[in-house]
Amino acid sequence: MNSMYFTEEHESFRASFKDFLQKEVVPYIDKWEKTGTIERFIWKKFGEMGYFGLCTPEAYGGLDLDLFYTVIFLEEMQKINSGGFAAAMWAHEFLAMTHLNKEASEATKQKYLVPSVEGDKIGCLCITEPFGGSDVAGMRSTAIKKGDKYILNGSKTFITNGIYSDYLIVAAKTDPSDKYKGISILIVDRDTPGISATKLDKLGWRASDTGEIAFDNVEIPAENLMGEEGKGFPYIMQHFALERLIMGVNAHARAEFAVDYAIDYMQERVAFGKSLDKFQALRHKVAEMASKVDMCKEYNYSITKRLDQGDYVVKEASMSKLLSTKMADEVIYDALQLLGGYGYMEEYPMARLLRDSRLGPIGGGTSEILKEIIAKMIIDGKEYKPAT
Repeated sequence: MNSMYFTEEHESFRASFKDFLQKEVVPYIDKWEKTGTIERFIWKKFGEMGYFGLCTPEAYGGLDLDLFYTVIFLEEMQKINSGGFAAAMWAHEFLAMTHLNKEASEATKQKYLVPSVEGDKIGCLCITEPFGGSDVAGMRSTAIKKGDKYILNGSKTFITNGIYSDYLIVAAKTDPSDKYKGISILIVDRDTPGISATKLDKLGWRASDTGEIAFDNVEIPAENLMGEEGKGFPYIMQHFALERLIMGVNAHARAEFAVDYAIDYMQERVAFGKSLDKFQALRHKVAEMASKVDMCKEYNYSITKRLDQGDYVVKEASMSKLLSTKMADEVIYDALQLLGGYGYMEEYPMARLLRDSRLGPIGGGTSEILKEIIAKMIIDGKEYKPAT
């Protein structure tokens, strides 16, 4: 136990959550990976156990815990070898529900946040569009106010939980003439007329339902506006720090799982009269892999602590995602190599792990975009500030 960051209560939570995953989730993972559909019963079980309320105030059924419970939640889900299942769970709680927690009105929280904590409603966050992902301010979707309604038109893509979610948190231009101050956030019920969704076929994350969503003259009540009109861009930006840190934590956790699995395999596999873990070349490769994991993990824990204390860690979270996701791809690639031919077989975890990991440097801001964001901060002296 790393007592710098984790208490006995944290470790007790880790043990119980790990046991929950083994009993309630692992038996279904292969099925969900094949069907691309995570059955609704597991959402309810997560809700009943309080796992969807880690960061939500107690007034709405949450537990209001520190961010290291979130770290444990993320780490343990990476170790059951389904990036898609993990993504569906954390996209609901830490993408969709983050906006509900931070920007929703009291009425909206009662209608959507409470059942989200309970596992009765599933949410998704819709920002990325077919013509642009990382350029948030360049989005084309519009939500033009007419009387007491907004009329939403446009499309979103690569949306996790985009097919089976019950509500959508949508970013759209309420003032198309203003690139940065014209974006607003609205919440939309799935069954609202004019919404259609197409399921996307992906290389990895196959258990999750990733969708492309079209909005055709969708009428949204004005009270479904989240926060203030025109503040959507800074709302999105200030939550990116958490999303990028989540991607960094996911990366170090899946890489650690890969190293641990490779070591176990090497201890059992015998070649030329001795187990693989006795060959110096392989031992030194593992030492290098484990060192990379540990460096990222310690950095991510330190950022978590700062974010939990209220620091605005945009630069550090961007660095975390940039380097941790690259590290995970490299470590998992090497771990697959250590398993030889078995690493290439689907009955072993490395093939799926390699596919799932490859999304790390793409989703939530590509590595190329993150490099430019970091460069602006460290070279140009640009400051990113939270929404006021």
